[in-house]
Amino acid sequence: MGWDRFGQLKPRGSRDWYRSRTPEFARLCPFSPAAANEDELARAAFPAAPAQDGRVGRFAAAYVGHVGEGEYRAQGSSGGLTSWLAAELLRTGRVDAVAHVAPRSGERLFGYRMSRTVDEVRAASKSRYYPIELSEVIREIRAMPGRYAVIGIPCFIKAVQLLRKEDAIIRERVTHTLGLVCGHMKSSRMVESFAWQLGEELERVHSVEYRLKDETRPANWYRAEIGLADGGKVAGDWWHFVDGDWGAGFFQNSACNACDDVVAETADIAFGDAWVEPYSSDGRGTNVVIVRSDELHEMIKQAIAGGRLQLEPVGADFVAETQAAGLRHRREGLAYRLSWRRRGIIPVKRVAPMKARIPLRRRFVYRSRAVVSRLSHQVFALARAVRRPSLYIRWGRVALAVYQGLTYSRGTWGRWFDRLLGNQPAR
Repeated sequence: MGWDRFGQLKPRGSRDWYRSRTPEFARLCPFSPAAANEDELARAAFPAAPAQDGRVGRFAAAYVGHVGEGEYRAQGSSGGLTSWLAAELLRTGRVDAVAHVAPRSGERLFGYRMSRTVDEVRAASKSRYYPIELSEVIREIRAMPGRYAVIGIPCFIKAVQLLRKEDAIIRERVTHTLGLVCGHMKSSRMVESFAWQLGEELERVHSVEYRLKDETRPANWYRAEIGLADGGKVAGDWWHFVDGDWGAGFFQNSACNACDDVVAETADIAFGDAWVEPYSSDGRGTNVVIVRSDELHEMIKQAIAGGRLQLEPVGADFVAETQAAGLRHRREGLAYRLSWRRRGIIPVKRVAPMKARIPLRRRFVYRSRAVVSRLSHQVFALARAVRRPSLYIRWGRVALAVYQGLTYSRGTWGRWFDRLLGNQPAR
């Protein structure tokens, strides 16, 4: 895997090598129409799951809350549950190592690594919105016997489950999968863009913290901090960046437009942010948790009873509400995108192509998001080539204004736009 000109990781190999491996790739790629889908994988992995919902998949139980012991909540982006469970798997001897994303030095700011101690897991907590890939840790799992847990976003966990079907060694050694609720994958250019807008160049960037935690501010008020090679730091709120509105899709990987899994439906357990009130205003962070594995459910219940976890049971409707925007994009939005004319491989998804029943304003929103996603890569590449950050930043301001006007406007322009498009307000 290597960088392309847009700051995304792409496979590198000769055309003949690709062709010789096509059947294998078709079975293993999470976006391949020939691979098993999330419903099939979850049905095989969790046949006795007592609940099933079209938005969140099969599950044994769901909760909202946070870690009640130690510094897990303070050190994590959200309620600390992901790091806590990974550490608990190590502490109790259920696994020998955890594969997860951590900061690294060199060309890539983040990458997968193996952690074999609780301290190593805790040192790598927090969210990473950066391109990563699994090849190094998969090679390590194959080379070294043991029991492993893998943490990843939905398509990564699906890829691991597809590999487990094909590879007996991976099937035996990957014993636990921990999923992360996902909006979409960003390119590495987002870090560079943030640096530009904070008056710095990428060459001086040493590290990045995407979500500084501040208990005095709502959890959804993201603030990024960039560490510099000379030891200095610069920081800014996401809403001050031209590409800081996550829903606009700046620097989105194109594969994300063909994804219909928001909550890691094939993982033993999945964690996300509780983006509903009063939790989204709590700067300490709050998790929503979807448990599918009986073993992990028992661990969770025991920790709740012992006061180690502060969790309250919730239902599928609550979970879906916390991820309403992502589900809308991966259900209604995906149905509309599948109706577009396209060349090449046609995605086979659990959502059927649909256009007629989608309000016109919503169609404009999905179209504008797709345009922003595509052009942000291209305009940034041009600005980078001519070394004129202002070229991208000015374009970004206009693109963001158009997108937000379509999506959020409630004033005079919003009412005029609704009338123009058939009086269908955006939601």
